[in-house]
Amino acid sequence: MGAYSKDQPASKTRKDLMQIPFCFVDVFAERPLTGNPLLWFHTPRCMMQRIAGELNQTETTFILPSRDKSAHWRLRPFTAPGHEVFGAGHNSLGAWWWLAESKELKLTDGSNHFIQEIGDNLLPVEVRSEGQQLMSVVLTQSPPQFGNICEDVRGLANALGLEIDDLSLSLPAQVVSTGAGHLLVPVRNRAAIARAHPDAQRLAKILNAVDGEGCYLYCLDAVLPSSAAYARFFNPTMGIVEDSATGTAAGPLACQLVSHGIVKDRSTITIEQGYEMKRPSLLRVEVHGKTVRLAGRGVRVIEGTLRIE
Repeated sequence: MGAYSKDQPASKTRKDLMQIPFCFVDVFAERPLTGNPLLWFHTPRCMMQRIAGELNQTETTFILPSRDKSAHWRLRPFTAPGHEVFGAGHNSLGAWWWLAESKELKLTDGSNHFIQEIGDNLLPVEVRSEGQQLMSVVLTQSPPQFGNICEDVRGLANALGLEIDDLSLSLPAQVVSTGAGHLLVPVRNRAAIARAHPDAQRLAKILNAVDGEGCYLYCLDAVLPSSAAYARFFNPTMGIVEDSATGTAAGPLACQLVSHGIVKDRSTITIEQGYEMKRPSLLRVEVHGKTVRLAGRGVRVIEGTLRIE
C-alpha cells in the first residue's frame, strides 16, 4: 500500500464505490499478535463513526489534515459504539508509528519532533530513530489532574466481581487524568486482578458518580522484576469490555505511583497489561514533574481496503 499525503482523498471507482485503505498496527508490541491492535484510516470525515462501528475494534483512529497550522496531523479516534476518544494512548501511538514507517515523516537519526492535534489539544510527539531504523514513538500527555476518590469501596469491589479484601487500602481508588480521567483501583495481587469480572452496569454507575471514564485495576505484583505494576482496564462507559494496553490509563497510574512515593519522580516505569487477554503488553511511562510521556513500539500486521458506496 502506498503512502498517503494529507491532501490525498480515498479513491473511487465505478458507481461511486469508495476504496479506503486501512492498516492494523499492534501497539506496545515487539511481535505480531501481542499488544493492543489499532485500526487506522485516512478517510472522509462524515463516515468515521460508521466505519468504526463496522470494524468493531476497541478504537479506530482517523488521520486527518490538521486544523491548526502548528500541528502536523489531526487524529480522531472512535470506539466501536461511536464515542470519540481525546487522550493520547495506543490510539495515537499506533498512528504515528505507521506515519513514520510509511515515510510520511521526515526523520533523521536521533529525536524528531512533531505536534499532533487531538480534540482541542496540541500535544508533542517524539519519534526516535537510529541507523535509519524506527526505534520508538513517545507521546506527551496532558499534565496530571487528581480527581475524585471512590469512597464506596465495598460497592466498587462488588461491581468488579471481587471481595472487599481483594482491594488494597494502602492507596485510594481515585480518578486521575493525563488527558482522560480513569478510576485507578489498587488490588492486592495478580491473582485478584485475574478474578475480576465486572458487572458493566454497576461499574458504569460508580464511574459516573466519581466522574471517571474507565477503570484501571492494578497491583504492584508484576510479572517481570523490571516492571512497576500489573493492570487490567475496563471501560463500560465507552462500550469497551476490556482493553489490552491502555496508554491513557498508564500515564495516570505512573503519576499516582509517583505522587505516593512508590516510584521516584524523573524515572521511567513499565506497566504490564493484557495478560488475561493473551495479548501481553508493556507500556513505558516517563514522569518528570508534571510532564508525562508515554513510549512504545508497534508492528504492522494487516493492510487492506474497505469498499463502500
